[in-house]
Amino acid sequence: MSRRALLGWIGKTAGASAMYQAMTSLGFAAESSQPGVLKLDGVKKGATVLVLGAGLAGMTSAYELRKAGYKVKILEFNGKAGGRCWTLRGGDSYTELGGATQQCKFADGNYINPGPWRVPYHHHHVMSYINEFNIAIEPFIQVNYNALVHNTKAFNGKPQRYREVQADYQGYTAELLGKVLNQHGLDETLTHEDREKLFESLRHWGALTDKADYKKSYEVSLRRGFAIPPGGGLSPKPEPSELLDRSALLQSELWKYIVNGQDIEFQSSIFQPVGGMDNIAKAFEKRVGDLIEYHAKVTQINQSDKGVTVNYEQQGVAKTAQADWCVCTIPLSILSQIPVQASSGMQAAIRSLPYAASVKVGLEFKRRFWEQDEAIYGGVSYTNLPITNISYPSTKFCDKGKGVLLGAYVWGANAFEFTSLAPEERVKKAVEYGKQIHPQYAEEFDNGIAVGWHRVPWTQGCYGLWTEEKRAEHYENLCQVDGRLVLAGEHASNLPAWQEGAISSAHDAIKRLHHKAVSTAA
Repeated sequence: MSRRALLGWIGKTAGASAMYQAMTSLGFAAESSQPGVLKLDGVKKGATVLVLGAGLAGMTSAYELRKAGYKVKILEFNGKAGGRCWTLRGGDSYTELGGATQQCKFADGNYINPGPWRVPYHHHHVMSYINEFNIAIEPFIQVNYNALVHNTKAFNGKPQRYREVQADYQGYTAELLGKVLNQHGLDETLTHEDREKLFESLRHWGALTDKADYKKSYEVSLRRGFAIPPGGGLSPKPEPSELLDRSALLQSELWKYIVNGQDIEFQSSIFQPVGGMDNIAKAFEKRVGDLIEYHAKVTQINQSDKGVTVNYEQQGVAKTAQADWCVCTIPLSILSQIPVQASSGMQAAIRSLPYAASVKVGLEFKRRFWEQDEAIYGGVSYTNLPITNISYPSTKFCDKGKGVLLGAYVWGANAFEFTSLAPEERVKKAVEYGKQIHPQYAEEFDNGIAVGWHRVPWTQGCYGLWTEEKRAEHYENLCQVDGRLVLAGEHASNLPAWQEGAISSAHDAIKRLHHKAVSTAA
């Protein structure tokens, strides 16, 4: 077995953190690179571009194309820009497909982001605009070691602390691997020097004794917490906490939740705009809002070798817009319902992509009981219940007023079930499920709002749900410059669902469109 194969085995059995610890000891590591600078030189005087959709991909395209010298116009379905970059605050109303209207009743300063809610540090395109536009941001706490992990079938349904599960799972795993090393089980795989280094890394990673034992101790409790914590003066002597039973822990499957924070998209540092994610959209809108025609519903897209013609309706009036080129950022869930003059390959690609079902429920409570009662400040608790997780606000810590949780982030079949319910029933279900994790829900719940993405009029789905097979068959056809038309958005990226995918897709699309425009002009 090679070193690389060994690292892969450690990653599969013990998780990314253990693998990274071993990588560090054995001398492996790497960092991601920054994106290149966008340059669009040589624009033909008077060249025009029509952008369809004023989400982040559309506004990015318009912003950069206008800077380069193109005359740009944007058609937007809604009465404001942003698309899925959307925040709901007290006083807002939202009407979904089917006609149900919700009034957001949150207290001043509280909000929920129905769409994107995090910006990882390595999403360089998003971060570059945050810097350029001076958008105020603050840390988003993804991993909170004092948050909870929960399985209705484990530990009598009692939630466990994230830190306890992580410490014990790492400890037991390191103990088993350490004993294999001590029993010379990997002598044919590792050199003596590598075996010594790996044992050292496991001992540190799992808080093991010199004999590779994981057991109740002061050192272990420094990770998982104490039964009686250290204090000052004549306070009681610190007492180490009891470990979870190894078999019960393995059978609980709670260990799968502690891996979430190790995914590259969830690694610190993560940020959020102060006051709501739509502050990113507002910053773009401030710069390109004069280019946007709002309440413009696209009904047909035609093109020739001379240009593009788009038919649309605006407040019941049929209208037409023309341009030399077109960047279409309309979600494929909507675009597939619109006649588009394009190659058969692009048309097949547009029709091929289903959209993920998702529901988010924002719950406002009379007080921030998760902080006051349980010392949970930010982060995410995970559960096998249909709500999947509870996310605690990463802002307004210790505030004495009302607080808002993301009380449900529902996916898959459960999301379809939630979406089929009336909004108030979705909220009720989220509260009922949440009580199994936080009993305080019963007394402290005040109001809520629920967004089922398949009922959102301007997307009719959460994000493009690619499979490897569909990418292999359709992705290149979807992303090509087709005549005078190019598509952009998270669906035209290898990072679906994320704002980084939308913006990086826009950069790539307009670079290729510009190259064709300049070549055609010549």
